[in-house]
Amino acid sequence: MKINFHITLFYLFLLALTNNLLGQELPPIQKFTPTDYDGENQNWMISQAPNKFIYVANNEGLLEYNGAKWTMYPSPNNTIIRAVNVVGNRIYTGCYMEFGFWERDVSGKLQYQSLVSEFEEKMIEDEHIWNIITYDEWVLFQSFNRIYFYNPLSGTHSVLNSQNGISRVFNTQNVIYYHVTDEGIYKIEAGKPRLIIDDQLFKNDKVVNLFPLDGGVLVQTRGLGFYTLINGEISEWNIPANERLKTMNVLNSIQLKDKSFVIGTIKNGLIYLNQNGFIEYELNRSNGLSNNTALSVFEDVDENLWVGLDNGINCINIKSPIKVFNDDEGKIGTVYASIVFNNFLYLGTNQGLFYKKAFTQEPFQFVSGTSGQVWSLFLFNNELFCGHHSGTFIINNDNAELVTNIPGTWGFKPIPNSDNMLLEGNYNGLNILIKENGRWKLRNKIKGFDNSARYFEITNDSEIWVSHAYKGVFKLAIDENFTEVKNVVIDSTIPIDKNSSLAKYKDRILYAHKEGVLGYDTETNSFVKDSTLSSIITQSEYASGKMVVDDTEKLWTFSNDNISFVDVNDLTNQLKVNRIAIPYHLRKGQIGYENISHLNNNKYLIGITDGYLTLDISQVDENDDYNLILNSIELINVEASNIAVDMQKDAEFEYENNSIIFNYSVPAYNKFNMVQYQYKLIGRYDQWSEWNTKSELVFENLPFGDYNLNIRAKIGNKLSSNTISYSFKINRPWFLSNIAIILYLVALFGFSLFMHRTYKKYYKKLHKNKQLESEQLITKINNEKLNQEIESKNRELAISTMSIIKKNEVLNSIKKELKKSKLTDNNAALKLIDNNLNDDKDWSFFEQAFNNADKDFLDKVKLSHPDLTPNDLRFCAYLRLNLSSKEMAPLLNISIKSVETKRYRLRKKLGLEHDSGLVDYILNF
Repeated sequence: MKINFHITLFYLFLLALTNNLLGQELPPIQKFTPTDYDGENQNWMISQAPNKFIYVANNEGLLEYNGAKWTMYPSPNNTIIRAVNVVGNRIYTGCYMEFGFWERDVSGKLQYQSLVSEFEEKMIEDEHIWNIITYDEWVLFQSFNRIYFYNPLSGTHSVLNSQNGISRVFNTQNVIYYHVTDEGIYKIEAGKPRLIIDDQLFKNDKVVNLFPLDGGVLVQTRGLGFYTLINGEISEWNIPANERLKTMNVLNSIQLKDKSFVIGTIKNGLIYLNQNGFIEYELNRSNGLSNNTALSVFEDVDENLWVGLDNGINCINIKSPIKVFNDDEGKIGTVYASIVFNNFLYLGTNQGLFYKKAFTQEPFQFVSGTSGQVWSLFLFNNELFCGHHSGTFIINNDNAELVTNIPGTWGFKPIPNSDNMLLEGNYNGLNILIKENGRWKLRNKIKGFDNSARYFEITNDSEIWVSHAYKGVFKLAIDENFTEVKNVVIDSTIPIDKNSSLAKYKDRILYAHKEGVLGYDTETNSFVKDSTLSSIITQSEYASGKMVVDDTEKLWTFSNDNISFVDVNDLTNQLKVNRIAIPYHLRKGQIGYENISHLNNNKYLIGITDGYLTLDISQVDENDDYNLILNSIELINVEASNIAVDMQKDAEFEYENNSIIFNYSVPAYNKFNMVQYQYKLIGRYDQWSEWNTKSELVFENLPFGDYNLNIRAKIGNKLSSNTISYSFKINRPWFLSNIAIILYLVALFGFSLFMHRTYKKYYKKLHKNKQLESEQLITKINNEKLNQEIESKNRELAISTMSIIKKNEVLNSIKKELKKSKLTDNNAALKLIDNNLNDDKDWSFFEQAFNNADKDFLDKVKLSHPDLTPNDLRFCAYLRLNLSSKEMAPLLNISIKSVETKRYRLRKKLGLEHDSGLVDYILNF
């Protein structure tokens, strides 16, 4: 029975612990899966470089994380890297049968250098390096049977051997300790090991870690909890967590900067202990950790906790002002309202109302009778009202009392100067609730207004303002008894926005929408844009116009990148805008239903879709400095791998390499601090680009010229402490180089000269042709003139010939008539006629005219036929004129028959054949 009792108590303890986890508010966790970092599942050790880059020993190789991108460097011998430690600019790693260091080359890539050959002693068969620590300038590589000591400054080295297995080596307060299985704990003094503890406790159980302690050391064991070693005395550390730790198999541990502890286990995830040894929370798969086996834990310089898991890597922002309550199983739902009342925290969700004791890790419990959508929680005169889809409830601890079952209560507002009445807005208008005889009840519905009243406010002069998502803003004049609406005015000047809202802040009615915040001006009776408040709702960051006024008189708004609040500056009494960088995609709020409530002091609760966030605004620190780092520059090569650029040399690229990739990052690891980048490329894009989250710039086909690239980052709302400025030059293409230009000029000069000569020759030829044409034209004109003269001469010759013929015909006619006459004195007349018929003057005139018309003909005939008589030549001239025998007879003063005879005789003198024509011969002469 006693055994059963203890078993029952144990199971009750486990059940209470499990329920407790359901109520935990935990730090944000960034999860990296093997797919994210493109490596194997297991991650054995983690370290950080001075530039804040994270390095992880992974089964596949060395992982590097620069805040934006993971890079895998395969192990030098394709074995599992189990140890990594960054010392200065070197990343020391150890794996199977190999250890050494990595250094960055001029292009930003890590290159490996082995140290195994530096030692005279060869590594033991199948030896693994499991741990790397530092001591002064020494680097220690620990395997199962050895510790290798290496001094990178002097190059000296040594080896410490152990017959039994070395479980772990530690540097505690600059003293080297190591634990040997079945032997105990050793301490190195004067270069030699000395066994300082041989207690059976540490022979049977492995030592996971040693921590500094006043007067001694604190020993963390694998399965027996913490022990103190002071002045050689061993005693159990009397802390509440020890009994819990004894039920676990501890794999590793770390003491954080604030002296708290993180314990990594094999099956139970992480245990977080404060410096006094109390467990503050546990992290495992049920509440956010990716895996329950923590192979390594590491705290970075910004106090983030990195966990190398059996499957993945997690970064836990344990110092974040934001804590997260995750409802991954959907037992709570989306939180629409929250409030602390009577030391209980109430959550109104889409599944109902839940509560737990405030500021504890107790589990949430369901308030019976409230199943369904809760819209609001309102505290009035120390009574808690719940606006519900089913109506209105009064909440007292875990009891819900129904006030009215009219569906759809949006919210409540106190009526001025009244302690027993409330104005209620619901789906179908406005109601008045009244408290009579100690109980609240529905008094009446306000007549004359039947629209949904989700956002409404009441002023001291009994005016009610109602904002409707699709109709605009109503101004209602109410009678003194709040029974009916006397007048309704819709402000048509206000833009309608489905995610707009209405609120009263500092006794002023405000309306927020995507274009800013409008405030009602009582002097002009109109809404006027408020420049101060509008700065927190801008179109570029607009997500919702929802406004919340909390019980500390802070006005809260919600944008894509920030949650902002407005309060009053104590010195100037002016409104002061404060922005807290919690991006919408990380807070996962319901758009248009964002909510925030004040818990206590500076702590607030923000409802999200799967739980809630708590925010301590006093811990929001925007003074952190973040450095933007240019990681690499590559030239795009479409035919092969990209070309890495030497970032230490002057940047001058050939034109064929005018497509460039720039990789940069900010090593900031806070989950809720979104990193955005902006650039301008002077010489191409002289204005800053829009902010974006891409950590890579690709410029393709840049023209030749000089460029200066400027890149800056924004982490949350804070600019990086530096701006990258990188100048580079793209050379002219070969076809535009100086030599090419000279060749082009020479070719142009030669071509111009060639063209000049060609055109000169052409124009000379053209001029010659024109001159020839002119000469031909002149010749043609002269020929025409000559022809005209010839024709004129021929006409004269023809006229003279015809005149002679006519004269001879007349003389012959007269002669014939005289011969017929019988007069005796006719002889003198006949003689005179004969003399005129044979007048040599006629021939001379004819010969002169003939020579003018047909120059040199007679001379050619004389030259060819010198035996021709003058009469023969005259006969030839007549033949040249193509005169018929009938026409020649009068000219020769002979008969036609005699002309034929003359033709015959001339043929003989000319020696013509029988077939040859006399006229043709004369014409062709």
